[in-house]
Amino acid sequence: MWLKQLSVLNFKNYTESTLDFLPEVNAFAGQNGAGKTNLLDAIHYLSLCKSYFNPIDSQHIKKGEDWFMVQGEFDTDDRLDSISCSLKRNQKKQFKRNKKDYPRLADHIGQFPSVMISPNDSVIITEGSEERRKFIDNVISQTDNRYLDTLITYNRILLQRNAVLKNIRENGVFDLGLMDVLNLQLVDVGKIIYERRKRFMTSFLPEFQRHYSFLSEGAEDVSLEYESQLHRHDFLSLLSLTLEKDRILERTTHGIHKDDLSFTIHEDMPLKKFGSQGQQKSFLIALKLAQYSFLQREKKYKPLLLLDDIFDKLDEKRTKKLMQMVSNDEFGQIFITDTDAFRLEKIFEDIAQPIRIFAIQGGTVNV
Repeated sequence: MWLKQLSVLNFKNYTESTLDFLPEVNAFAGQNGAGKTNLLDAIHYLSLCKSYFNPIDSQHIKKGEDWFMVQGEFDTDDRLDSISCSLKRNQKKQFKRNKKDYPRLADHIGQFPSVMISPNDSVIITEGSEERRKFIDNVISQTDNRYLDTLITYNRILLQRNAVLKNIRENGVFDLGLMDVLNLQLVDVGKIIYERRKRFMTSFLPEFQRHYSFLSEGAEDVSLEYESQLHRHDFLSLLSLTLEKDRILERTTHGIHKDDLSFTIHEDMPLKKFGSQGQQKSFLIALKLAQYSFLQREKKYKPLLLLDDIFDKLDEKRTKKLMQMVSNDEFGQIFITDTDAFRLEKIFEDIAQPIRIFAIQGGTVNV
C-alpha cells in the first residue's frame, strides 16, 4: 500500500497544494514553522480520521477560512482508493471513500494504516499511564475494529459508574442494585480488553527488542512490561473490595483503565529517570517500529511510515542505522520532515535509496 497523491485545501497554513509521491521515500524540507509537519498530519488524517497533534478538528482550518479538505489517492495491490476528509465550521466532519460516506468513522480505522514517529512521542515516557494506554489501544485498534468498539463500551460504562458514585454525595442516594449491574457490565468488557492487551504484548515484545537491539547495536539492555491490576486480582472482587474507596473519591479507582507499561533500562532502572535523551529517543523509535511490524504482520501489507524531525537528539551513528533499517524490504513508503535538504540527500545517497524532496516555505510546496 502506498499514497500516490495528497491534496490539501485551507488546511492549517496551506491554501491549496497537491503533491505526487514516490512509492519509496518522500521528504519535506524547510525551516521550522514552514508547514512540513502539517503535511505529515494531513496524511495521518487520511489514515486515522484525526490529527496526530491536536484533537480539535476546527483548529486545523486555515485562518480566515470556513472549511478545510484533505484528499489522498491510495494504491493497494493496484487497486486505487480516493479518501477525503472535510470539515466546515460548526458542522460534523465528513469522511468519504471513493465519494461514499462511511456509516461510522470507526469503519475506516485500519484500512490504510500508518505509524507516526514524532518528538511529541516523548509524552509516552514522561507523562502518565493514559499516554501509554493510548499507545497500546491505537495499535490494536488499527487491526481489530471489535477491540475499538469494546473499548468505547467500557468507557461508557465507566462514566456511568462514576456518575453513580458522584450521585451518592450529591443526593445521598446509593443504588446498590444499579452498582451491581454496572460492575458486571464493566467486568465483562474489561476482561475482553485485558486478554486482548495481553495477547498483543506477547507478539509485540519480541519485535520491540529486535528493533532496539539493531538501533543500539546491542549496547544497552531495555525492558518493556505490561502492568495490570488484573494480573493479580479478579476484576469483580477488586471492584467490591475498593467500593468504599471509590465512594470517597467519587470515581472508579481500579480496573483496566489503570493499566500501564513499564519502561526500564540497565537491569530494571526506570527509563524516564536513568535513560539519556538518545536512549529515550531510541526506545520510542523502537516502540513505533515494533508497532509498524505488528501492523504489517496483521494487515498483510506495509503501513505508511511518517517520520517527523526524526534526526533530533539522535547521533549520526543511530541516524544511519535507522535509515538503513527503514529503507530495507521490511518497510514500505516513508515520509520524512527535516530542516536540512542536503542532509537528506546525503543520507539516502549513501544507502542508494531513491528519495523525492519537497521544499516547503510558508505553506507553499516546491519539488
